[in-house]
Amino acid sequence: MSPLDNYKFHFTDQSFQHPSTANDSGLVGVSFILTLEDLICAYRFGIFPVNDPADPIAWWSPNPRWVLDPVKVKVSKSMRKVIRDQPWQMTVDTCFADVMRLCAQSRNRKSGLDTWITEEIIVEYTKLFEMGRAHSFEVWNGAELVGGFYGVLTGTIFSGESMFAHESNASKYAFIIGCQFFEHLGIELVDCQMHSEHLESLGAYPIDRDIYLDLIKRKGFENKGLIGSWTEVFQGFLGQA
Repeated sequence: MSPLDNYKFHFTDQSFQHPSTANDSGLVGVSFILTLEDLICAYRFGIFPVNDPADPIAWWSPNPRWVLDPVKVKVSKSMRKVIRDQPWQMTVDTCFADVMRLCAQSRNRKSGLDTWITEEIIVEYTKLFEMGRAHSFEVWNGAELVGGFYGVLTGTIFSGESMFAHESNASKYAFIIGCQFFEHLGIELVDCQMHSEHLESLGAYPIDRDIYLDLIKRKGFENKGLIGSWTEVFQGFLGQA
């Protein structure tokens, strides 16, 4: 018997086995209540929620896990030109809930299905944001929000949750500059969670789930210097770039 066989994570209304015991799809369990405390616990142990909004909350830790090294983000020749031209303005942590809602609308339009980013999800993730544990990256064309992404910070690992673009390349612009900012902050890894061709084109690659769980175990300790709003820190970073 493995020492993990009897190891359980206790959420508000459920107990889940250790994520390393899940099959490759990564379904760890389901619950009916989403709380701030459950989210903090889940990310600390390499678990995240994604579900059909008509179903109970499904918690995942897939194998393989897709990740990206911020220092190795791939920037194509065409994107280098876009970044040099600076066609947009960029901010961090100025409209977190708006970014989540636009990500939800984008996913809904692309799939034609209801998105897992429901108002319940937005409320609980916004609580993480208010604690300084979740962050949004925003791309602006004048007063219009045209691209961005958001995610959750655990130690020195940033879990990217979703992104959107209303203008071509706006989400890539946000992500590439975001990775440069992560390097500046000392964030060591972007957790992309699952595969997408978009993120693979930017440098995401698969690792075994057990390797990721070891990384989150070692790198996931609270880093007080990174908790809090990044708005002013980002503006200072842009001034140095």
